[in-house]
Amino acid sequence: MARSNYLFTSESVSEGHPDKVCDRISDEIVDLVFREAKKAGMDPSQVRIACETLATTNRVVIAGEVRVPQTLLKKGKDGQIVTDASGAPVVNPSRFKSAARKAIRAIGYEQSGFHWKTCRIDVLLHGQSADIAVGVDEAGNKDVGAGDQGIMFGYAARETPELLPAPIYYAHKILSSLTEARKANHGPAGKLGPDAKSQVTVQYRDGKPVGVTQIVLSTQHLDETLTSEDVRNIVEPIVRAALPEGWISDETVWHVNPTGKFVVGGPDGDAGLTGRKIIVDTYGGAAPHGGGAFSGKDPTKVDRSAAYAARYLAKNVVAAGLADRATIQLSYAIGVAKPLSIYVDLHGTGKVDEAVLEKALAEVMDLTPRGIRTHLDLNKPIYAKTAAYGHFGRKAGRDGSFSWEKTDLVKALKAAVA
Repeated sequence: MARSNYLFTSESVSEGHPDKVCDRISDEIVDLVFREAKKAGMDPSQVRIACETLATTNRVVIAGEVRVPQTLLKKGKDGQIVTDASGAPVVNPSRFKSAARKAIRAIGYEQSGFHWKTCRIDVLLHGQSADIAVGVDEAGNKDVGAGDQGIMFGYAARETPELLPAPIYYAHKILSSLTEARKANHGPAGKLGPDAKSQVTVQYRDGKPVGVTQIVLSTQHLDETLTSEDVRNIVEPIVRAALPEGWISDETVWHVNPTGKFVVGGPDGDAGLTGRKIIVDTYGGAAPHGGGAFSGKDPTKVDRSAAYAARYLAKNVVAAGLADRATIQLSYAIGVAKPLSIYVDLHGTGKVDEAVLEKALAEVMDLTPRGIRTHLDLNKPIYAKTAAYGHFGRKAGRDGSFSWEKTDLVKALKAAVA
C-alpha cells in the first residue's frame, strides 16, 4: 500500500546553470537546422541531428552528427560544397557559432570568464553514421525504425494544474519567476546573475501536497557585497509568490545561498554538458527515467520523441479520469518501428484494468517513431524553449511547442476502454 503521509524533494536549475547553457545551445542548433531545412525546401523528416555541447571558462565545444540543408554546409571559392577525406560534406561553422552566441547572450552571460561575444566556440559536427541512417531513413522504408534501442517513461499525477508532481513543478516555477524578475530588472532582482538552483521539500498528507517544509535556493549575484541575508531579502517575495498560498509557514526552513558568496557562476564556475540534468527535465525523481537525454536531438531519436509520447499518454489518462496517477513505459529497438512493449502502472488509483489500458493506448496513437512525430507534429523548430524549466508541465504553444502537453486524447481513450 502506498504511503499517504511523507516528504518528497525535487530540484531544478535555471537557464544559466552550466549544464542548461549547454542544453540551450544544443537545442538552438536543432531549431536552426529545422528552420534552414524549411527555407531550403528540404523535407523536415530528413533532418538528422544529435548535438552535444561542452562549456567551460570562455570556451564552448559543439560536437555530434548531422544531416543538414545545403545552406548550412561549407562552400569553397568555386561555390562547390566542401567535403572531407571520406567524401562527406563539411558544415559551415559560422552559422552554428552564431546560434550559440545568441543563446548565451539571451541567457545573460557577459562576465569576464564567460561572455557571449568573446568566448571561443569550436564546431565539430559531422555527418550521421550510415549504419544508423539505414534504419531510420524514410526513403523506401515504409516502417521507419527507431534511431536507437531504449526505454522511455511518461508520468502524470493529479497534484498540480498541469498534472505534474508538485515538488518539481514548484521548483521550476521558483526559478522561472526569478529569471523573469532578473531579466525585467524588477528592483533588486536586477542584481542577480543567470546561474541558480532551487530545491523544495513538499509535505504530503493523505497523499496530497499541502505545504513546503524546506526551501533551498542558491543564486548567482553580480554585486559582490551582497550577503546571504541580502539575497534572501531579494528572492523571498518571488519565492512566496511562486508557491500556493499557505504552503510556507513559520516552520518552513530556508537555505538561501547557504555557502555565502556566489559571484562566479555558469560555465566559468563549473563545466557544463548537454544532457546532464535529465531528472530536472522530467519528473524530479517522482517517476522512473529511461536514462536518455532530450536536448540536442531531432525527433527521430526516441530518447526524445517517445518520452514526449509517453508523457502525452500519461497526462491524457489522468485528464480522462481513468486514474489519479499514471506511469507509462515504452520500449524500442534500433531499426524496429513498433514499440516492443507498452507498460502501464496506475499506482492503485485506476478506474480501469491496466492491461485493458495498455491495449487501448496502442489503438488511440501510432507509437512508431514516424507516428509519434506526425501525431505530435515534432518536425519543427520548437525545442530551444524546452531547454530550461522542464520539458513537461508547460502550456502548449501556438507554434506547436509542447504539443505533448495537450489533453486531446481524452475522448478517444474513454471510448477505447468503454
